[in-house]
Amino acid sequence: MGILSEISVELLVRFSVLCKASSYGDVVRYALGKPSKVLSEICIIVNNAGVLVVYLIIIGDVMSGSLHHVGVLDQWLGNGFWDHRKVVVLVVVVVFLAPLCALDKIDSLSLTSAASVALAVVFVVVCFVVAFVKLVEGKIEAPRMTPDFGSKRAILDLLVVIPIMTNAYVCHFNVQPIYNELEGRTPQKMNRVGRITTVLCVVVYASTAVSGYLLFGKDTESDVLTNFDKDLGIRFSSALNYIVRIGYVLHLVLVFPVVHFSLRQTVDALVFEGSAPLSESRKRSLALTAVLLALIFFGSTMIPNIWTAFKFTGATTAVSLGFIFPSLIALRLGQRGECLSIGEKFLSWLMLILAIIVSIVGVIGNIYSLESSSE
Repeated sequence: MGILSEISVELLVRFSVLCKASSYGDVVRYALGKPSKVLSEICIIVNNAGVLVVYLIIIGDVMSGSLHHVGVLDQWLGNGFWDHRKVVVLVVVVVFLAPLCALDKIDSLSLTSAASVALAVVFVVVCFVVAFVKLVEGKIEAPRMTPDFGSKRAILDLLVVIPIMTNAYVCHFNVQPIYNELEGRTPQKMNRVGRITTVLCVVVYASTAVSGYLLFGKDTESDVLTNFDKDLGIRFSSALNYIVRIGYVLHLVLVFPVVHFSLRQTVDALVFEGSAPLSESRKRSLALTAVLLALIFFGSTMIPNIWTAFKFTGATTAVSLGFIFPSLIALRLGQRGECLSIGEKFLSWLMLILAIIVSIVGVIGNIYSLESSSE
């Protein structure tokens, strides 16, 4: 997924520069027409709003607890109003997220983005150290190494894992804003940024998956952070639990505004088409920020868990933004005389076909999962 996503980002950068696009929607319009631009903007809105809802759900899970797990605030303060996750999430949105989301330049978020990456690395390092210590001490049972085909539900969950993984690498809507504010920008420099980022993501994701599964085995939750509410079986277990959970909540708080930035820009482009740039209208920017944060907050109170949200965004909008639109842009502009090598044409067709298959399988799997759950 990481390699394919990086290829699609490089294609997007190349053709965005070629058509002097200022946003994802602009390059889609240049290659595929206005209806496709509107569709791509709707995909960005649904995808980003879904991701931000997931962030708030995770923050609620960690701080207030979930059905089977104790929250950080419960462990610190005992029972109280903080048991109500809606109250906790609302306070986080108003006190921490709103001021960061009100910033009107993505460059203003460079320090918070760097800090969020550092916190994600801390999370992975702690998980890996704990898993390594327990492995050396012989305290880890051998986890099951093959998928469970014992039930229809298990098979369906396996089918929707691939669309869920597309969420992990879809950053395409932020490529153009970042390129526009890059010092001494060139396609080659942007490609280098993309490759470094992709390698870092692959390492972080793989490390999280391996260490989390080694630690918790068959009890691993879809939101693995909720597993860190019990004794890990090593020294300083309680302190490490808090470092992992609070560090990751801070990571989400710091990365939230970056995803929100492209969401706000896209909503503005769709709703206020033809108006002055959002950076020149502070009132419109603040009003949009307030409305979007309110809607995202209400979404987080209605969706039961992150698995539900990721399954649908992964199978539809994430696949479209990460693979379908970039491959269609490359193939269409290639037909117009822009030079595409044989290898690039092959990769574009491969991405397009794989993305369509993954999307269809994911949507069908999601529908069957919902039906079996209701039964």
